[in-house]
Amino acid sequence: MTTLSTFTGLISPVSRRLAEKWSKQQATPQKGQQVLLNTLSVSFVNFYLECMGFETELETSDSWNPVQQTLMDVADLCIKDLGKLECRPVLENSQTVCIPPEVTSDRIGYVAVQISETLQEAKLLGFVKETSMNNLPIDRLEPLENLLEYLEECTQLQKAKPSTQKFVNLQKWLENSFEAVWQPIESIFQNEPALQFRSPKEGFSTIVERAKLIDFGIQANSTSVGIVVKVSQEQDNKNEIKITVELHPNNGQEYLPPLLHVMVLDEEETAIMEAKAKNDNKKIQLQLSASPGDNFSVKITMGDVSVIENFVI
Repeated sequence: MTTLSTFTGLISPVSRRLAEKWSKQQATPQKGQQVLLNTLSVSFVNFYLECMGFETELETSDSWNPVQQTLMDVADLCIKDLGKLECRPVLENSQTVCIPPEVTSDRIGYVAVQISETLQEAKLLGFVKETSMNNLPIDRLEPLENLLEYLEECTQLQKAKPSTQKFVNLQKWLENSFEAVWQPIESIFQNEPALQFRSPKEGFSTIVERAKLIDFGIQANSTSVGIVVKVSQEQDNKNEIKITVELHPNNGQEYLPPLLHVMVLDEEETAIMEAKAKNDNKKIQLQLSASPGDNFSVKITMGDVSVIENFVI
């Protein structure tokens, strides 16, 4: 097997058009050129890493945020679960890589991307894990294959870490103690009739209800839905907790988005119940029972985007 210390390829026309579009939105030609080169660099690194099997989150990167583009000299690419990789553009014949002060922290590494004068081609020159230099000599870069080994090591370390996902404590809800992101139903669905969210209360000593919005982000066209969780405790059996999970349309929509898929997962992350929205579903409702000490998760998927909410009794 031949290892590559650099990688050269064509810049896609789509990436070039987007970079030119964002460049023209800047206040000065100098800032426009900066945004142009940064965008091309990030796009090319994103293409390379995806080809190498790494999962990136391009749309969540600061370099893809029009406000951050204008305020900073930023060329970051978010790699899922790992962090931000800075993709610094280098002009042909340059002997150094410019690393602005605002990107010398909160980065897992720096990749040098040489952009041709025609903007048709790019070359990955190498990388460094960290640096305190604002003008890094190109001859100090590590070979490109070291970047792949480094990212693979980071991925394995991340998988070995214990889960730090926070759990919502539903037992505290029964004591009227709620997390700030979980709001009264009326706060989330301000223009919707409250009665459609209410449940009969006969036979229960305590019933609590809270809601929050689930935003699936740019990858799912900024679609959002509301999730309502209802917790009830029987009068004669404090050890059995009834839980109802509901999904409701948001933003004045009458129906849930048809690609919506919701699952309830047990402690082993096995789906114990699930439902998919059809074209005319005004809500989805799932019900389960649990005991103190149990935990479960609700996984909500919209196309290729998933959001998981974890709960413990």
